[in-house]
Amino acid sequence: MMPAEKVSLPIKNLPPSGSKIDYRQEVLLNLRRASEMWIPGYITNGLGDHTLEQAILLLEESGYSAIGITLGPTHLDPEQVKSSELESLQQRLKDSGLKPSIETGGRYLLDHKRKHWPSLVSPEEKHRQIRQQSYIKAIDIAAAIGAEVVSLWSGRLESVSDSVPTLERMISALEPVLQHALEKGVMIGFEPEPGMFIESLSDWIRLKAQLPHPALGLTVDLGHLGVTEASDPSGALESVVSEITHVHIDDCKGGVHEHLPLGEGELDFSSLLGVLTRGDYSGQVLVELSRDSHRAPELVQSSIRFLEGARSKESPGSTS
Repeated sequence: MMPAEKVSLPIKNLPPSGSKIDYRQEVLLNLRRASEMWIPGYITNGLGDHTLEQAILLLEESGYSAIGITLGPTHLDPEQVKSSELESLQQRLKDSGLKPSIETGGRYLLDHKRKHWPSLVSPEEKHRQIRQQSYIKAIDIAAAIGAEVVSLWSGRLESVSDSVPTLERMISALEPVLQHALEKGVMIGFEPEPGMFIESLSDWIRLKAQLPHPALGLTVDLGHLGVTEASDPSGALESVVSEITHVHIDDCKGGVHEHLPLGEGELDFSSLLGVLTRGDYSGQVLVELSRDSHRAPELVQSSIRFLEGARSKESPGSTS
């Protein structure tokens, strides 16, 4: 895949939020036109023992409406995939009724020894650029298959440093990614990740204040709220619900960052999903169980039962 051309539109000349040409609101409206409320999906990092075609078939047969495709050698290798293959995938997804998104959290996507490295906060510019270019490729793939969201995160600090320069470095690396997303009509869902530089919703708010870009939205993993927002997960979610572009879902217990199957932890999903519904979020809610590929068929089935049960309670007209 050829490197993306640099978009000449500088961030300072982008239309302000709330103007008649509001890119973020237009994309969010597109995300919400397909259904009255959020739609259930599953991320392929939890289907690591299945081919991509098998994963699509399993989700299609199980009644899912969305699929989060994790880039990497297992399902969709950004370094190897051909344009013709992306065209075929777009048609396959359309036929299946699965709305796609692109997930970029593959552990060893860019380095065979160091997990999630390099990142947007790596000290050396050449390393940040490697991650930057991988995100730009992800955007190209998203546009090619009809995915409206690319989900990504900051990365871990590699050494103790002042957070302000680190934030500035990260923003500098992220800006070209956002510009490319703007050009391609793709939203970036930035995910706070426990243990990473941007790990909490307060970190997200700080980032958004420094970088109010129309292509920048929020990916929330509901399971992470049990770690970083443990005192009031629902209240924390409600405070940012208007910024949410994308949602991952998994359970949490004892404040430990370990993705558990739905219903096996302590999170009050009735409350959390209620916040999404009241906030008019009708994008994807994707199950993320990346350590459970060995029992994927079982969890695919139990997860859709859980989510459809939650949807029926939250749907308009429900008396439950």
